[in-house]
Amino acid sequence: MVDLDAKELDDLLSGLALYHNDPLGFVQHAFPWGEGELSRASGPEVWQAEILTLIRDGLSPDKAVAIAVASGHGIGKSALISWIILWSLSTETDTRVVVTANTESQLRTKTWPELAKWYRLCVARPLFKLEATSLLSIDVDHVKTWRADMIPWSERNPEAFAGLHNQGRRVVMLYDEGSAIPDIIFETSEGFMSDADTERLWLVFGNPTRSTGRFRECFPGGRHAASWISRQVDSRSISFTNKDRLRELADAYGEDSDYFRVRVKGEFPRVGAIEFISAAVVAEARARDTESQTFDPLIIGVDVARFGDDETVIVVRKGRDARSYSAVRLRGLDTMQVASRVIETAQTLRADTVFIDEGGVGGGVVDRCRQLRLFVLGVQFGGKADRSDLVTQGERYANKRAEIWGTMRAWLLGGMIEDNDDLRDQLVGPSYGFNARDEIQLERKEDMRRRGIPSPDWADALAITFAYPVMPNEMAGGEHVPAPMYVTEYNPYEAAGLSARVAVAALARALEVILMNNRRRFDLMIVVQPV
Repeated sequence: MVDLDAKELDDLLSGLALYHNDPLGFVQHAFPWGEGELSRASGPEVWQAEILTLIRDGLSPDKAVAIAVASGHGIGKSALISWIILWSLSTETDTRVVVTANTESQLRTKTWPELAKWYRLCVARPLFKLEATSLLSIDVDHVKTWRADMIPWSERNPEAFAGLHNQGRRVVMLYDEGSAIPDIIFETSEGFMSDADTERLWLVFGNPTRSTGRFRECFPGGRHAASWISRQVDSRSISFTNKDRLRELADAYGEDSDYFRVRVKGEFPRVGAIEFISAAVVAEARARDTESQTFDPLIIGVDVARFGDDETVIVVRKGRDARSYSAVRLRGLDTMQVASRVIETAQTLRADTVFIDEGGVGGGVVDRCRQLRLFVLGVQFGGKADRSDLVTQGERYANKRAEIWGTMRAWLLGGMIEDNDDLRDQLVGPSYGFNARDEIQLERKEDMRRRGIPSPDWADALAITFAYPVMPNEMAGGEHVPAPMYVTEYNPYEAAGLSARVAVAALARALEVILMNNRRRFDLMIVVQPV
């Protein structure tokens, strides 16, 4: 730590005050560019200068600044995070900063060591003390109120991020590798954005490894995009990246591959690293227009809610068409009420088959439907995968749920679904892995909820329509006139496929033969004329 006399301290504080609203100016002033460790650097990269300028232009006590940056590897994002921390603390008294990352290891081995490097080179170093998990003011009266803290996130304790407030001052939230931070942490962090008369900054950086989640939603096309300034940074545009290595990656994987898109171009993948269904496939199914065939069976799938926040969903699919009949989404209904809605839907549409998830409370719906004489098939999601390899294309699944999702994934390549963001999020939400027998296993609903992703009830209801094959038939979906329950006249010859004229002629000929053979016996001749 450097000791300063009163004049030196006053000069330092006066110099730093000039950059209260100018982080770019601070970075250019606070570090010895062109000297020592920075002898080969003349200042921030273009993209870093742009982000610092966006902060400068947006900084206000009246409106929060939210910036999301997706990038390839090795662009200097940890350095930028360090500069923002040091600028925030150095130019505003009692600033509060919280830094988190995808893992505690990332914080301890990359983010914090990078901060230590820039802290050591910073002109404001005498004002602060760097510790293992914090950077804080040396003023004992401000130790608790003027500081930056490294806080690992926890899905089991998201409330750790709920208390970040600093009314009337400056508060900064920084995420490193934000793509892997669960949605629940994003949602909990939002609380600090509501403070009035406070400079609020929320900056999220990361490689775009997932095509779903809150980080992805900050970018164009996402539901939160309107609230965020977003940028994407290509590693090839950075002065200090190894261009030869990047060209080798392009040759090895292809510039349009997901690997190159994520790790070099800073673009989101078409298929996330552990996503079972591609966001691109779902987008095409939402936009596709197709028609079902007359003989395609009309199938109803039902996923029954198990918890208060979940919903019961009834989905209707006829062949490749899962859009023409809108899904029925229900909340707060008991099993008797759900069974009534299922029966009503099945009778109205004259469904060929009804599949119901009978695990948990779904068993009650199955029993009630059968009691009311609607034939339904119960499906156990945790049961054995029992479709043939011809259907699953050789893929092996750990249970029935994974199997029907696999069948649905193949159907989506030519199917048509409702153009709905909730359905999209649910289809691409579950991750997957492999069990000890090398079988595909989908993420459980409980695990999805723990990382802040809603239960995929709608997607499960669509998937269950693929539980078992249903044969095509000429009266599929009730598109026929039902046969009459009774007839007023009965003609056995007509039932045999003979016309009335042919039948009568045949009868007359038979009578004529009988009478001719018995003419001597009756001594008469009867001639029968056909009508």
